[in-house]
Amino acid sequence: MIEKLKKLLCLKPAVDFGRLIASGAKIVDVRTQGEYAGGHIQGSVNIPLNLLTGNMGKLKKDKPIITCCASGIRSRTARSILQSNGFSEVYNGGSWHNLKKYQK
Repeated sequence: MIEKLKKLLCLKPAVDFGRLIASGAKIVDVRTQGEYAGGHIQGSVNIPLNLLTGNMGKLKKDKPIITCCASGIRSRTARSILQSNGFSEVYNGGSWHNLKKYQK
């Protein structure tokens, strides 16, 4: 009954970002270079949203990707762009501050 309700409401299971990061997911921070310089997740790559389309060659389509930004709006857009360009396993991590808690 609960599973049918979740399906009806289009609810998806929560993403385990800790597991994804531990298994080697690439974190793509789509904030501006200035924002990124002010603080970021160690090991993340900075590709500002307005430069994402021209820099997709730096990312692997067969590896999980977690997008992040300041609030989650740009990262949601980045996720959509990547998915529409053949990246199959892309997750919106929202704010980089929220993802930072999974950093070792």
